[in-house]
Amino acid sequence: MKHLLSLKELDKYTLQSIILKGIEIKRNPHLYAHICDRKGLLMLFQKTSTRTNLSFQSGIQQLGGYAVTLDWNQSNFSISPIQYEARYVSRNCDAVMARLKKHEDLLELAKYAEVPVINGCCDRYHPCQALADLMTIYEVAGTFSDITVTYVGIHNNVANSLVAGCLTLGIKLLLVTPIINEPSWDEQLMQDAYNSGYVESVNKLSDAIPVTDFVYTDTWVDMEFFQEGRYGDEKKRRVEMMMPYQINRDNLQGYSPYIMHDMPIHPDYEIEEELIESDKSIIYQQAENRMHVQKALLMHLLQDG
Repeated sequence: MKHLLSLKELDKYTLQSIILKGIEIKRNPHLYAHICDRKGLLMLFQKTSTRTNLSFQSGIQQLGGYAVTLDWNQSNFSISPIQYEARYVSRNCDAVMARLKKHEDLLELAKYAEVPVINGCCDRYHPCQALADLMTIYEVAGTFSDITVTYVGIHNNVANSLVAGCLTLGIKLLLVTPIINEPSWDEQLMQDAYNSGYVESVNKLSDAIPVTDFVYTDTWVDMEFFQEGRYGDEKKRRVEMMMPYQINRDNLQGYSPYIMHDMPIHPDYEIEEELIESDKSIIYQQAENRMHVQKALLMHLLQDG
C-alpha cells in the first residue's frame, strides 16, 4: 500500500514526475476533469486548516471525485483505538488525508488503513507543503539545478519535508534555524542531509542571503499555540530570539531573492509586511500550487495504489 507520510517515501523520478504532472494539470485542468470519477477522499482533521482543507477538497472534486470531511474530536477516533476506526473508514473511501497532531498517530492510521494515507500535516512532517514548494521553485526557475534555497526560522515539520525534498532532488538548501521544535527533529534525516553536501546549516542570515535564489520563512509559533495564553512566555521568548532573523529589507541587504512563506502569515513577525506583496513574493503562487500538486499526488496514489 502506498502512503505519503514524510516525503522520504518518494525517489527522485517519482517526486519529479508528481511535480511535473502538477504543472501540467495546472495548465490544462480540463484534461483531468474525470480522472478520479467517483473516487472518495476522507479528510480527517485534528488540527485547524485553511489551505489543506480547501486545496484537497477542491482538488479531488475538480478531478471528478468527492471529499468527506471528518472532525477527529467529533468522531469516534477520539474515543477508540485508531486501528479499529482506520479499518472501518477504509471501507468507505478510496484514500485518507489526515491532518493530525502527532506523527505516531499518523503512523498508526497508515499501518491499519486499507487505502492510501496522505499526511496533511503532523508535528514531524508536512510533505504536501513541500510538494507545493518544490513545484513553485521549478515553475519560477525552470530547473532544480544550480539554485540555492534558504529556509530561515524554526526547524519544524515544514523544514523536515523541505529537507527531504531537496535531498532527493539535489537542491542546495541552507538552514538558518536558531530554534528546533523538539518533536519535529528527525536525527537520521538530518544526518543524511548534512552528509549529502546539499543541505547546510548556517548561523548567520547575512551569510546566506548573498547566495540565495529563494528565501523561505515560516511562523515562529505553531498555529495551535499562537493565541493560547498559557504559551505566552514561550511565544515571547521565541519572538525576542527570532526577530533578528525576520525577512525584511535590512536583512535582505539589497539582494532580491524570491520570497516564500507557507502561510498562515503573521506580518511583522517572521516577515516584514511590505515584502508579502512585493514583486519578488511568490507566496500566493506557492499556496495555489498546493491544490495542483495534490491533484497529481492523488492521481499517483489512486491510479497506481
